[in-house]
Amino acid sequence: MKERINKVRQHMEKAGLRQIVVTNPSSVYYLTSCYVNPHERMLALYLNEEEAFLFGNELFCLEQLLAGQDSGSDIQIATHKDSDNAIAGLARTIKAGQLGVDKSWAARYLLPLMETRKDVRCCLGSEPVDLARMQKDEKEISLMRQASQINDQVMELALAAIREDITESELAAYIMERYRQRGADFGSGAALVCFGENGADPHHEPVNRRLQRGDSVLLDIFTPISRYWCDMTRTVFYQEASEEQQQVYKAVKAANLAGIAAVKPGVPLRDIDGAARKVIEAAGYGPYFIHRLGHGCGIDCHEPPDCSAASEAVAQPGMVFSIEPGIYLPGRFGVRIEDLVLVTATGVEVLNKAPKELAVV
Repeated sequence: MKERINKVRQHMEKAGLRQIVVTNPSSVYYLTSCYVNPHERMLALYLNEEEAFLFGNELFCLEQLLAGQDSGSDIQIATHKDSDNAIAGLARTIKAGQLGVDKSWAARYLLPLMETRKDVRCCLGSEPVDLARMQKDEKEISLMRQASQINDQVMELALAAIREDITESELAAYIMERYRQRGADFGSGAALVCFGENGADPHHEPVNRRLQRGDSVLLDIFTPISRYWCDMTRTVFYQEASEEQQQVYKAVKAANLAGIAAVKPGVPLRDIDGAARKVIEAAGYGPYFIHRLGHGCGIDCHEPPDCSAASEAVAQPGMVFSIEPGIYLPGRFGVRIEDLVLVTATGVEVLNKAPKELAVV
């Protein structure tokens, strides 16, 4: 944890920030090994060039969580009660001048802090932590490999469970139970199970729609395991696949492979998006690829870097992000194929091993 805090401080120096407030629970976990879901209460890690203070409600039991962590001796803990002014301790600790503030911090805490400390100028300050989190260390990479191995197993079981008249909701529940049996973190994760026309909605949530002959079956399954997420999508067809369905599938698979082939250190992520997008455009389906190629993945399922045409990120060893092109034909069907990839020193490692050949089940 000390190495991670030092890495954040290096990014702070590059950004010209001498102090920041980190409030995203995932980022606090990354820097302290303490995971707290504060709900409506305040949790804030204050970092400056030399000190670190963790502010939180006494209900969080921060002392016990930090005990035994290699970062514990360097982090000072300040707790408050429900009846206290939650921001008072933080307001006394921060220094005059510029303060980098987490992009996700609730206004109910940020605005009173700004009112209390008028000598402080707040600015967006998430970048130092985001940049540090983007490049996974060996421990994180190992956890993400393990999570993706489990995801491969669950996908195999999910495809084997497809049967006549099963509903999207039933198959989603089956998938979540398979995750639970394999150690997924309690209460997290999801399965986007999309039959036929529902597959044309990239973020469709399962309903009681029953499977029918000729349906596309799009399974986007993801969950955290030991706090690190796996995420993968496969599309198959039930009992038969039309000529158009096969054509669309082949275009999406080719785009997935083209995106993966473009990944190596030093390549702008917008070029990786472009490599996959060109394949779908050449197949005549450009207007139906309606989202970015991918997103970073780690402690959060969606985190930096952004793999899109607008991304300013450049691939660097240790980055993990998704390659997930899709074609969505409204009212008819959709196809998406998604893998998580790790940027290595020389190229790319695909974390998912589940087959991608066109399959009729």
